[in-house]
Amino acid sequence: MDLDEIVAIDVHTHAEISSSGHQSLPPYLMEASEKYFGAHGHRLPTIDETAAYYRERKMMAVVFTVDAEQATGHPPIPNEEVAEGCARHPGTLIPFASVDPWRGRAAVRAARRLVEEHGVRGFKFHPSLQDFAPNDRMAYPLYEAIEELGVPALFHTGQTGIGAGLPGGGGIRLAPSDPMLVDDVAADFPGLRIVLAHPSFPWQDEALAVALHKEHVHIDLSGWSPKYFPPQLVRYANSLLQDKVLFGSDHPVITADRWLRDFEGLDIKPGVRRKILKTNAARLLGLAADEEVERHA
Repeated sequence: MDLDEIVAIDVHTHAEISSSGHQSLPPYLMEASEKYFGAHGHRLPTIDETAAYYRERKMMAVVFTVDAEQATGHPPIPNEEVAEGCARHPGTLIPFASVDPWRGRAAVRAARRLVEEHGVRGFKFHPSLQDFAPNDRMAYPLYEAIEELGVPALFHTGQTGIGAGLPGGGGIRLAPSDPMLVDDVAADFPGLRIVLAHPSFPWQDEALAVALHKEHVHIDLSGWSPKYFPPQLVRYANSLLQDKVLFGSDHPVITADRWLRDFEGLDIKPGVRRKILKTNAARLLGLAADEEVERHA
């Protein structure tokens, strides 16, 4: 892969349907998510379709699903299938995995196997959907394994569109996605590279504080159109956090095309714009040596 040929790296896209037609969410949550995001008609691209979309645009994308079977009773899309699908498109797709922390020791074994045997490059957690507090010691053996494996952990933070508008939010609680709970993880696992996903409404200031305070904590900008970003997020992304903020779309519910179009309207310095769109992610994901990243910045 030549970074010179890559326009951007999207660190937050979803595998929403398996090769057998199994969807990532139960039908009632999928329907509510479609309504919340207005994503009818393009909600379920296959991994191959996602690859074609990003390849056409000379972009790379991180792809993952969410294993929340303990909380929802809904089996996940197999991580192995996501990894195999990404392997068909090297230089375009980057596989992340999701293992339900409620699986205990089995989750730890799965994480090691997925990295060592399937080439997984990171892990996605959704505390609200998976119904666990990130700082619950139950999950600590899993974090320890991920830290040892040297790959990032990406945590959903803030409000979620999953369950939004349903009675009781479909039973999904927002409190586990407070980024201050991930601050404990960052303190207890100082070598673990962490991404706080999304503008963390209603905890945006907390997310900024954690990223400023903890060396290896980053923020991705997925899940919102940039024209709705809180002003303090834009200000810190353009200054103190310019090396720790990442382009993420939440594709397919928010397409990369829409996100990038709205991002053009933000008052971001040209050099910072390049960091957000590509070079910060290249460094985090180990796609290039630091000196090469600096050259491209």
